[in-house]
Amino acid sequence: MSDRATPWLAIARYDAAGRARGTVVLTGLLSSFLLVFLAFFPSLATADVDLDAYVEAFPPAVREAFGIIAISSIEGFLAVEFYQFAWLLLVGLYLAYLAGGTIAGDIASGRMDLTLSAPVARRDVVIGRFLGLVPLVVLLNVVLPVVAYVGVVAVGETIAVERLAAVHALAVPYHVACVAAGVAVSTLLSRPGVAQRVALGGLFALFMFDSLVASTDYAAAGNVSPTAHYDPSAVLVLGEYDLTGAAVLLAATAVLLAIAIVRFRRADLSG
Repeated sequence: MSDRATPWLAIARYDAAGRARGTVVLTGLLSSFLLVFLAFFPSLATADVDLDAYVEAFPPAVREAFGIIAISSIEGFLAVEFYQFAWLLLVGLYLAYLAGGTIAGDIASGRMDLTLSAPVARRDVVIGRFLGLVPLVVLLNVVLPVVAYVGVVAVGETIAVERLAAVHALAVPYHVACVAAGVAVSTLLSRPGVAQRVALGGLFALFMFDSLVASTDYAAAGNVSPTAHYDPSAVLVLGEYDLTGAAVLLAATAVLLAIAIVRFRRADLSG
């Protein structure tokens, strides 16, 4: 099938190729970040400190926000020190931020006029911009589990491979939902800088809201946040795989993309 017949594929390839260097750099930085944390585990594990009792002293809101179940095991340590913060929050925010500049950035720079001067539907532009960020999501979730496993073995520990694989497989729906949220915001706001900040700030606000209401009678309201449907600690420490949450995130991705397509079709780009 030619790119002429599938313009969204050509757009996605172009975007992915343009981000190739940044994708490799980000993967390398996160890998290094993970290995540095793992290097500290042996000294922490042999310290004369009851780490789980220390964790229990944290306020419930803090434990809920960072998914702290246990920290004395390698699984709990990885979950707290890397997956609940860097993987769940920072990577999610970064993806939403990147996606927030896609459509709005092209409009502001004038590139959108050039793109639409070709036989390309606006729907294809939205889908192509979204898919252009999917290779970044895939690469991160393919490389990082390998790095994590090698790092765990290097420090003399063992970890269940199936749990490590699951925490990354279930991260894909979460990460693509973050991308879709950013793309949707990018069609709603015409200034790329504003769109990026709104996408980032909105996702962070939802994370905080989910954390604050989790231990209250309004816990169900926290389900509006993508972070409510992906819990790395539950996967790594408890071996619980939330397939329903993954399905919800994929459905949310489809809805957000539909909103972005409808909004962009109706957008007036003349002024």
